Amino acid sequence: MTALPTEPGDIPRAFAAAWMARDARGLAALFAEDAEFVNVVGLWWHDRAAIEKAHDYALHSFFADTDLKPGTIRVRTIGDDVAVVQCRFTLTGQRLPDGGAAGPRRTILTFVARATPQGWITQAAQNTDIVDGAETLARSGPLRAADYRA
Repeated sequence: MTALPTEPGDIPRAFAAAWMARDARGLAALFAEDAEFVNVVGLWWHDRAAIEKAHDYALHSFFADTDLKPGTIRVRTIGDDVAVVQCRFTLTGQRLPDGGAAGPRRTILTFVARATPQGWITQAAQNTDIVDGAETLARSGPLRAADYRA
């Protein structure tokens, strides 16, 4: 098993390193056996095995040529053994369904982690796309981002 981060703020860098190595098993090893993960479109995986399977597929298909860079990382500890870790990520190189290149994506990935004797392990994570100029989603046909300030 991959060594767990010794500090909660190291989780995003470890996640990105496993991503860049296309190592779904190493990425999933950052998560508890019964971890929860919600991706940017609301797909919800309920354990380490499902997290690994989903990332293995993605990292060897539409994310095969991506570059994932962590940016700002914020850590809020809750007691001595729980932390909420948030990181802005930039993703480039995603392939579109037609084989073309997608533009850059920015997300905020939130990890809820706990300290163990082996290091910090993620219990839950949620990834959220950043949509510039949007406040919320509106429905007039397909769901889309909307800015109500205009």
